[in-house]
Order: sequence, then C-alpha cells, then structure tokens
Amino acid sequence: MKQPVILIGVGEMGGVFARGLLRLGHPVFPVTRDTDINALAARLPDLAMVLVAVGENALKSVLAGLPPAWCDKAALLQNELLPADFADLSDPTVISVWFEKKPGQDAKVIIPSPVYGPRAQLLRDALGAIDIPARVLQSPDELLFELVVKNLYILTSNIAGLKVGGTVGELSTTHGDFCGAVTADVIALQEAMTGTRFDHDALVRAMLAAFAGDPDHKCMGRSAPARLQRALENAERLGIEVPTLRSIAADQ
Repeated sequence: MKQPVILIGVGEMGGVFARGLLRLGHPVFPVTRDTDINALAARLPDLAMVLVAVGENALKSVLAGLPPAWCDKAALLQNELLPADFADLSDPTVISVWFEKKPGQDAKVIIPSPVYGPRAQLLRDALGAIDIPARVLQSPDELLFELVVKNLYILTSNIAGLKVGGTVGELSTTHGDFCGAVTADVIALQEAMTGTRFDHDALVRAMLAAFAGDPDHKCMGRSAPARLQRALENAERLGIEVPTLRSIAADQ
C-alpha cells in the first residue's frame, strides 16, 4: 500500500484531489470538525502528504492547529496565497489552482495549474490521473510570480466586476482601460505585500492568458465585496495609493 494522505477540508476542491490521489493508490484520510487530529497523527506517522484544502478564511487557524509531525508535509491550494501566509511551515508544497469545481459538475480547466515544493510531482500526478493538467515549477521565485498572477486574476476580475459585471472576456475587451486601471492598483498592492518588484507586462500577459482560457468566466463572485474590503485594508496598512479601488468602493 502506498503512503496515506491526510485531507483537511472535504469540499469540492478537496474532493477533486482526493479522487486523483485515490486513483494513484494513496489512501486518503479526511479530517473533519470531529476528528482528533493528534490521535490521527499518532496513528499514521508515515504520510505522503497533508493536503490543506480549506477555504482561505480558515487557513490561518488550520495551520496553527497542525500537529508538529504534519508541518513538513503540508500542501496548500488556497486562493490569495502569498509566502507570508505559509512562512511558519517547513518547506510546504503550494499549488495555484486553475480549475473550477462546482457541485454536480466536472472540474473545468482554465489553464494548467503550477505547483512547487517537495510534493509537487505527487500533486501533478494526482491531477494528471483525472485528466487535469498541472506543471511543476523549479524555484520559489517562479512560485511567487504564479501566486501573484492568480491574485491579479482574482482581484482584478472580482473587483472590476463589482462595477461592470459581465465576463472576464468582456472585461479585457469592452472595458480594457478600466481593467488596466484596476490591474495597476492590484499590482502595486501585491508588490507592497511581497516586498518584490515584478515585470508588470509579464503579469498582465499571464492574467490575459488565463482570461482567454475561459473568456465566459463571470467576473463577480460572492466573495468580491470581501476581496475589495481586504484589498483596501491592506492598502491602508501599507500606505499604498489605490485610487481606482477606492472609487469602486465609493460607488457600492
């Protein structure tokens, strides 16, 4: 039998990865609210991975409660991730998920999902086993760029969508100038949050490639207002000017 995998967060996304891991022959042990994780850690000392598949709002508390033996086996897949979010983990694996999974529907791929870390190949193989493409990155710098690209996609589309609605395809064509203004604010914020300067043109090209991967994707999800509020709070904390984001907020 192959090494087992712990799955924390048994939702739609966690279920996709569980199916791929099971197809590879890895037993998957789910962690729910009723699970004694310390007892489970003692019972299963030899793990392939601990996949943390909770939503981004629950990530901090989940990581704080991980048994010490699991901290060097963690893999993360949340949206809006940056290195500061997993700085306390020892050599985590991180995947930027570029497929969508809704109840009652198969996973819908936008572009291949980049993944980096010691268990990157395991995640790539698990997704490949269920025909979802992923690609293994070679360095932490590549991972940082990919995380910022995903954040740029999510924040630009969601926040712009609060004003114009529609799809990402329409946002990049019909509302190109407005999209560019939102993108500029989001990049400034991401640079401040990471302490890193990026190639802005490369970020925008990568975001637009993701738009093209699913041009009918709706801009504004349920989390859009909360994402805008978080962005404004981070901008205030870091002293970053985000005039377009503030204008959108003023109109809400």
